[in-house]
Amino acid sequence: MASATHRMKVLSLYKEMLRESQKFNSYNYRMYALRRIRDAFRTNKSLVDSSQIQSEMDYALKNLDIIKRQAMIGHMFRADKLVIEK
Repeated sequence: MASATHRMKVLSLYKEMLRESQKFNSYNYRMYALRRIRDAFRTNKSLVDSSQIQSEMDYALKNLDIIKRQAMIGHMFRADKLVIEK
């Protein structure tokens, strides 16, 4: 039961991080964030110890706050789109 709860929370956090990283204006930041999120969750996929899972989730929540803050700052200081985005 506990693993199912952890699984749902982790999946929800993963989706929210991906959603928030899509809000970056800069293509480079957006792609970097997506790669880092996917790699981190893929690396920790095999964790079974609940204390380790909770520790990684706390770390991910801190990073989610950073992503939200940086995306907001990025909207304040817009730059031209790159050629690859047009």
